[in-house]
Amino acid sequence: MAELKFPTETIELPSKGLIYPLTLPLSSGKVEMKYMTAKEEDILTNQSYIQKGIVLDKLLQSLIVDKSIDIDDLIIGDKNALLIASRVLGYGSKYPVKIKGKDVSIDLSTLENKEIDFSSFEQGKNEFSYTLESTGNVITYKLLTGKDEKLIEKEIAGLKKINSDASPELTTRLKQMILSVNGDTEKKTIRDFVDNYFLARDSRAFREHIKNTQPDVNLNVTLDSGEEVAIPIGLSFFWPDYN
Repeated sequence: MAELKFPTETIELPSKGLIYPLTLPLSSGKVEMKYMTAKEEDILTNQSYIQKGIVLDKLLQSLIVDKSIDIDDLIIGDKNALLIASRVLGYGSKYPVKIKGKDVSIDLSTLENKEIDFSSFEQGKNEFSYTLESTGNVITYKLLTGKDEKLIEKEIAGLKKINSDASPELTTRLKQMILSVNGDTEKKTIRDFVDNYFLARDSRAFREHIKNTQPDVNLNVTLDSGEEVAIPIGLSFFWPDYN
């Protein structure tokens, strides 16, 4: 029997691969993905994966051609790009969805990566500097990867076991993201700073800075009314026939 070949597409990462070490294939800024098959539909409907919250990671692992790529190394924006690409490669670019009570058809192939100023990016280095306006403190930080997100989830779960009323999501994320405060890289210093010295106004400004400078896919679309809205991504994103 002749060997069957599967079609693939090369996906451009929003980060251009700049934040990944040169030793990783992700540093090329491109990922080759194959078209979705019945095998991937099995993954999408795997109840065990769904309950564990790993179904999309399993899907990407199956679709990415280079098996040396670790999904957990991806920053969130790059992962978003691959998820959208996998949806297009599986079910096409047309995404019918209801927004504000109206049926809308979105062409996912028209989505573009956010326009980012890459002048502060250094090849192979996931580290950036930001000066807090109110206090003048200088922090360095990194863009969170899937690995970081899992560590955050684990720490939050542990904290909630100690105090079920606790809501430490924001501070836990900041502690994982910040690498140094005024040049001090000690974890104890960073945690103390976030808990006791990171003013709310500076925290909000910092999060807005991240939102505006982090490579990602622009998920905003303009409706016929002229209103700009974020694309809702629910069950129907990967299950077109879901009712």
